[in-house]
Amino acid sequence: MIPAGIISADGHVCEPPNTYIDFIDPAYRDRAPRIVEQPDGTGAFVVDGMKKPVGLGFIDGAGFGVRERLDRAKRIRFSDIRQGAYGGAARLPFMDEDGLAAEIIYASVGMGLCMHKDPLYKDACMRAYNRWLQAMCSEAPERIFGLAQTAVLSVDEAIEDFRRAREMGMVGMMMPGDPIHEDYDHRDYDPLWECAVDLDLPICFHILTSRAGSLHVKPRGHAMNNFLGIIRAVQDIVGLMVLWGVFERHPRLKLVVAESDVGWLPHYMYRMDHAAKINAEDGIIDGLSKLPSEYVRSNVWATFQDDITAFQSLYMIDHEHLLWASDFPHTDSTWPRSRQLIEAHSGHLTEVQKQAIFRDNT
Repeated sequence: MIPAGIISADGHVCEPPNTYIDFIDPAYRDRAPRIVEQPDGTGAFVVDGMKKPVGLGFIDGAGFGVRERLDRAKRIRFSDIRQGAYGGAARLPFMDEDGLAAEIIYASVGMGLCMHKDPLYKDACMRAYNRWLQAMCSEAPERIFGLAQTAVLSVDEAIEDFRRAREMGMVGMMMPGDPIHEDYDHRDYDPLWECAVDLDLPICFHILTSRAGSLHVKPRGHAMNNFLGIIRAVQDIVGLMVLWGVFERHPRLKLVVAESDVGWLPHYMYRMDHAAKINAEDGIIDGLSKLPSEYVRSNVWATFQDDITAFQSLYMIDHEHLLWASDFPHTDSTWPRSRQLIEAHSGHLTEVQKQAIFRDNT
């Protein structure tokens, strides 16, 4: 039974060195992602087939000031990573300090793997991660809940991944932003969405899991412009699933867009409806039976952490589809001041709304 307290709908791990090496299919063990000392003395995950190593400093960056975090990132090795970033039992004191009753766990290195160009290698890595994650979550099964990963090699193989994830105790599926076959609105994926509904596994699309939303895309102007644009990829997923009738065909399918904030969503819904109304007399476009925004209200959930605009938009979006998150242990995390931030941002909410956003919706 989950104890009293708030629930984070998006936490992460800093995958430990053995995640892939120990749990991967032996055929891939020599190529498995591993931590390698870099020329500057820091440790980083090196992934076969990916040009840039995955640094550790910003995966485990929660709670540090800007200068302290930057200085730490310049010298960090895995021995410097806090155990709460990768250990189930070791995570509990960090959760307690922040007032968290439970957390949903997303991958970190696995976000980059979503964009890997070798499907079979990606599949092997994700299966290894799922095995490791199952063991980690088993250390605190009433408080830490995992999202499995799938490479979606094919619809049939993805269905097996979903079934395996449910058997492993996972509570959702972390999806790659770019599928191998067609796109996710294609009818070939209908059996997968039916499987997700039957198993009650939400499909979850996190920022930075699509090549179009990568931090490595060269921005226009200031480098920070890239950060401001990383939510575009999940916005595309919402439009994709709504406008080609995926939710019309699968009205009980649950889509979660993670760490993309929420304040943009009311305008996006309005804009979708505006586009529909200038393309169809009644705003009901081919393949749909209602306005696009109505599918967002019924089928889309969104996670956020530090987004005051989420709480200022509740007259336009359903509070039952907002999922608060801490993002621990990432740099953008609200840890260890989550409760203070929540109090400052949500004082005008009703108790019913608070109970939903900070616990029951997740």
